Amino acid sequence: MRDETKAFLRRLLETASPSGFEMEAARVWREEAATFADEVISDPMGNSYARLRGDGPVVMIEGHIDEIGVMVTHIDDDGFLWFRPIGGWDDQVLVGQRIRVLGEHGPVLGVLGKKPRHQLSEEDMNKVSKISGLWIDIGAHDADDARSRVAIGDPGVIEQPLLELGDDLIACRGLDNRVGAFVALEALRYLSQGERSKADVWAVATSQEEITFGGAHTSAFRLDPVVAIAIDVTHATDHPDADVRGNGLCKLGGGPALARGSAIHPGVHRMLVDAARAEDIPYVVEASPRSTGTDADAIAYERAGIACGLVSVPNRYMHSPSEMASYSDLDNCSRVIAAFTRRFAESGVTLDR
Repeated sequence: MRDETKAFLRRLLETASPSGFEMEAARVWREEAATFADEVISDPMGNSYARLRGDGPVVMIEGHIDEIGVMVTHIDDDGFLWFRPIGGWDDQVLVGQRIRVLGEHGPVLGVLGKKPRHQLSEEDMNKVSKISGLWIDIGAHDADDARSRVAIGDPGVIEQPLLELGDDLIACRGLDNRVGAFVALEALRYLSQGERSKADVWAVATSQEEITFGGAHTSAFRLDPVVAIAIDVTHATDHPDADVRGNGLCKLGGGPALARGSAIHPGVHRMLVDAARAEDIPYVVEASPRSTGTDADAIAYERAGIACGLVSVPNRYMHSPSEMASYSDLDNCSRVIAAFTRRFAESGVTLDR
């Protein structure tokens, strides 16, 4: 992966983007898109679009740009902040973390507090921590001091820098699913190079997947594509205690996971596999017997139905501050989607079942 591409990914990951508050990360995405796309726009839902114009079928390449976070719900008399989750947290992961609250006048740093072990009863020591028993400490003197910096409804994210682990792996919060929006734009960048595809291609960074799937619904309705490729992360199973029998073998560095079943159109799946094989890109097939749990579930059932595929990035430790992914997987996801788009635009196939 080029240094410039890694720098763009780092900017995206370091920009906080909890569901419903995606504006800053979306702005970073659109600024990068404007360096090569024919058209870059946004909408009231918080979705961002980048287009390569063509006179062929409309193809939508989509990844959501939001991440899980927290929201301030109460400021007590002593200046401590109480909060609720934005999206699905494992409560245990939050204990002892540092928080970046996105205040109106800029970020406010704090720590997540709970009663220390030494002050717990024997009974309490055997209980798991709950979000309702955690608070955010920003070092405020009292309620007025706290309210001068934060307000009810301010969102926040875990404060964790990006780590490079060896040559290919990274760890950071928000890989789910900033990397999906990243892959969508990088696939469009590949399509902008060399001979242009006949397709009218839109890369979309959607909002609110972690809480409503709202951005996927509205953007798919707006574009009404012939085919759509959703991009998300999926559970890597190359770690201790992973359920390989139930979830399949999926390794970091092993290439894209191409979903099969449920909302996924079988013809789109076959063409993604054909594209991966033709480009000598490693991949795994991910079984999806029910819903995918991704924006594909929203897009496929929009309007009269949209032929949809799902390309996923293997991810360890999902919904934690230390999600892990592979640079090579990100690049291979972008490449297989670009190759699929070129093949689809040239094939002239129809996607009725």
